[in-house]
Amino acid sequence: MSTPILPARTYNQNHIPRKYNGKRRISIYWTWSYPWESQRDIFAMEDRFSTMMEVRRVLWPNYETPEWNSANFLQGIAGTLELFHRSTLSFQKLAEETTGHPVAVHQRIDQAGYKLLIDERVLDDCDTLLVFGLDHLLGEEEAKPEEIAAIKKWLQRPGTCLMCAPHHDVGFTPDNEQRRMEFDHHRDPLVPWQQRFSQYTRSLMKGLGIPVWNEWGLRPAVIKGTKEIAPMTAFRDLDKIGLLKDVTALSLHPHLPHYSLTKDAGNSVQILGRQPIDMERPHPFTQAGNTEFNCLLWLPPTSERAGDIVMTDSTHFTVLFGVSESISNFWRNLATMPMD
Repeated sequence: MSTPILPARTYNQNHIPRKYNGKRRISIYWTWSYPWESQRDIFAMEDRFSTMMEVRRVLWPNYETPEWNSANFLQGIAGTLELFHRSTLSFQKLAEETTGHPVAVHQRIDQAGYKLLIDERVLDDCDTLLVFGLDHLLGEEEAKPEEIAAIKKWLQRPGTCLMCAPHHDVGFTPDNEQRRMEFDHHRDPLVPWQQRFSQYTRSLMKGLGIPVWNEWGLRPAVIKGTKEIAPMTAFRDLDKIGLLKDVTALSLHPHLPHYSLTKDAGNSVQILGRQPIDMERPHPFTQAGNTEFNCLLWLPPTSERAGDIVMTDSTHFTVLFGVSESISNFWRNLATMPMD
C-alpha cells in the first residue's frame, strides 16, 4: 500500500476566518510565550519543560529514527514544544472531519515573536475555544481586562463553548519531603520536583468568575494487569450536553490536575467525571482521604452567559502514541455539542 501524500504545510501566516456552516468552528489557544518557554535555562532544575534530548534519553528508543535527530528536529526545549503541537494533530483531523472546518491554532506569543491577545481576531469565527494552559507561573502571563471583557461578550452568543484547561501544579511547597512524595507518586523523570503551570488560565478563570483551581499532579489508576487508564466515575445524569456519550475514560497521563471547587462554587459547577487515583504510592491528596480527583467539569449557561464552559486537562488532546476509541468519542462529542 502506498503512503498517502499529505498536504503541504504552511507556517507564519495570518489566520483566514472560517465561514459558519451550521457546525462548530474550533480553535486552540496555547497560553505560553514560546520564546520565553523555549529559552529557559536548561540547567535550571525547576519550572521548565524538558529538552527534546532529555525526552529522547528517557523514552529511548522511541525517538531514535532519523526524523528526530538534530538535522531534522529541534533538540532543545523548543523541540518539546513542537511535540505538543504535533500531538494535537489527531484531534485536529477528527474535528475537521466532523465539522468541515479546520482547527485554528493560536499562540499567545509564537515562534516568530508575534503576540496575540484573545480578541475578535480569535473569537469572531470561533464557536469552541480550547485554552491550553501550558505556561509556567514564572512566565507571568496574565489575562488582560480587555481579553476577559472580549470573552464575556463572546460567551453571550448562544452556542459558544469555552474549554479552560489549566495544567498541573507540582511541588508548590518549599518542603522537599512533600516534593519527593509527589515525585515518587507520579514517577515521571521528565517532570522536575517543582513544575507549576497555568498563570494565564488562572487569571482568566478569576476574571470570568470560574470557581475552580488547578491543584497537584496526580497519577491515574490503571486497569489491573494493563497499561490502560481505569474508567472514570462518570455522572451521566448531569451530562445535559452529551460529552460523556460512549466515553468511559480519558487519556492516561502520569500527572493530571485536580480541579478543586472553591468555597463560593455553589451549584454553578457540575462535576461530570472523577478519575480514580493510583494508590500504589502515597500522595498528600490521597493521605487526606481522597481516592479520585475531578477531571471533567461543566459550567452550564446562566442568565448572564449563553455559552457553556467545560474544564478538562489539555493532555486529553495531546496524544502521540495512539488514540483510544473512548477519547475519540470525547473529541467528537465536544465537536458536536448542541449549538443552541
